[in-house]
Amino acid sequence: MALSPKRVMHRKVQRGRIDGNATRGNFLDFGDVALVALEPIWLSAKQIEAARVALNRKLNRKGQVWIRVFPDKPISKKPAETRMGKGKGAPEFWAAVIKPGQIIFEIGGVDVKLAEQAVILAGSKLPIKTKVAFKTRVE
Repeated sequence: MALSPKRVMHRKVQRGRIDGNATRGNFLDFGDVALVALEPIWLSAKQIEAARVALNRKLNRKGQVWIRVFPDKPISKKPAETRMGKGKGAPEFWAAVIKPGQIIFEIGGVDVKLAEQAVILAGSKLPIKTKVAFKTRVE
């Protein structure tokens, strides 16, 4: 089942802009390896789910996976071949607003090499450029 909010304040929201880099959710807080977005995008709940499934299959359900994004923006569309006017279209799907630098997934509790491979696989399921980030050991 794809992610979506239980309740929302507004059924339809304005599109907005995805300017600048992420200032929140851009530090490794939980795991040791992370998938970081390098481009701005609206990630749909289906895309997040596809990446999560690939990640968990690669890890054989070992370790722990944190999903750091949540699709809470309703994206509406008007039907095909519809004339202009007559109001805004019905909500089609839910999306997470992703800015460059935003951490999408974190993995902990498994071998770093395996975690890196899993994160690369998950990144290949997403329609944006991503990179792998590692927690630095400060001792």
